[in-house]
Amino acid sequence: MTAQPDRHTARWRAYLRDCDALVGFVEPMQVCGRVTRVAGLVMECVGLRLAVGSACTIPLPSGARVEAEVVGFEGDRLFLMPQSDVEGIVPGTRVFPVEASVPRPGSVPHPRRRPSDRARHLPVGEKLLGRVVDGAGRPLDGLGPLGTDEVAPINARPVNPLDRAPITETLDVGVRAINSMLTVGRGQRLGLFAGTGVGKSVLLGMIARYTTADVIVVGLIGERGREVKEFIEQILGPEGRARSAVVAAPADSPPLMRLQGAAYATAIAEHFRDQGKNVMLIMDSLTRYAMAQREIALAIGEPPATKGYPPSVFAKLPVLVERAGNGLEGGGSITAFYTVLSEGDDQQDPIADAARGILDGHIVLNRHLAEAGHYPAIDIEQSISRAMHTITSHEHQMKARRLKQLYSRYERSRDLISVGAYASGSDPVLDQAITLHDKIESFLCQEIHENTGMQQSLGQLTSLFE
Repeated sequence: MTAQPDRHTARWRAYLRDCDALVGFVEPMQVCGRVTRVAGLVMECVGLRLAVGSACTIPLPSGARVEAEVVGFEGDRLFLMPQSDVEGIVPGTRVFPVEASVPRPGSVPHPRRRPSDRARHLPVGEKLLGRVVDGAGRPLDGLGPLGTDEVAPINARPVNPLDRAPITETLDVGVRAINSMLTVGRGQRLGLFAGTGVGKSVLLGMIARYTTADVIVVGLIGERGREVKEFIEQILGPEGRARSAVVAAPADSPPLMRLQGAAYATAIAEHFRDQGKNVMLIMDSLTRYAMAQREIALAIGEPPATKGYPPSVFAKLPVLVERAGNGLEGGGSITAFYTVLSEGDDQQDPIADAARGILDGHIVLNRHLAEAGHYPAIDIEQSISRAMHTITSHEHQMKARRLKQLYSRYERSRDLISVGAYASGSDPVLDQAITLHDKIESFLCQEIHENTGMQQSLGQLTSLFE
């Protein structure tokens, strides 16, 4: 008879302890600062002491509000980067810090002591599937409010690399050339390197539609606004959209919104991974993310170092990319595809070079192949999957290597063959490459609406050499 009151009393005591903890980190009064200068993309504010990354709001005389974030400081001056246009701000406009939302008692196991806990929190969860939101979590699809109570910080703590599960399983992406020649592992992070107009968005759409992942998170960062609607309606389609959460921060949005959009898409993927799901994260593009960080860094006075890119750009890239990958043993995973824009098809572009070093493989799209009608325009000579040797069988690797050798030998002797200077019988390997060239070409090509699974891809690869 005494157990029930004790349990009831313990629940009330736990509730009161949580309330006491919440009162401990709520600010006792509201403070404000003043805008003293607006120059280009950056506003300067005095009268506030806030940490870098803190959110602020600036009320305008018209009744609207401008959201901003602290990106740096000098002495008593804070540098604020707005999330929208700065029209309407007058000298002396008040700046208010945004208080972190007070959680319900029992919803957090600890007071919010970490910087990430006090940073901006945005909606996550199942209600985002089938929806399109901007970098601040606001719906863009006209389907009403999201209706979710779950929120998460956009910048999470890094995962201990020793706690991550290794890449041991393959992931079917439905594209024959990738499944057979550049096999993707569950939890792998790959870069899609291409110039403009070579077909990377279409290839990403094929991967999103045909992959066997549970959830797809798409981050459209800094791309054309028209492309956002196209990607959602035509490339993803209704089937792909039903299990996708799309975060769109197009090219006309402020640089801070583009940065936040990439971090937000990664936070959504992390939320699903923590639930034990296998997530496909598609981010288009990593280059625009780097350019947004460059705009912010140059605006606050950071000196350019490598081809106009400040050092903070190259520090931000691995922080974002390392958030993807496998979770804890037995948990979920994030398989990530990041597109990297090679300007002028230059593979030595500083962003492309930095991305190649921090990713687990790279798929290069070749303009010459695209111009010749070879779709998807994957250059198997320049592409590599770093996880393929651990997740595929020895026979699979030998066949893929054989196909790559024959393809490479033909490409290097193409001029000789086209002018008729090559005599048959001089090189047995080249003779086989010439014989199988048409079959190899048709094997590497694939229609947009054609879905080729892993087993089917391996069967077709085997049949090439029979």
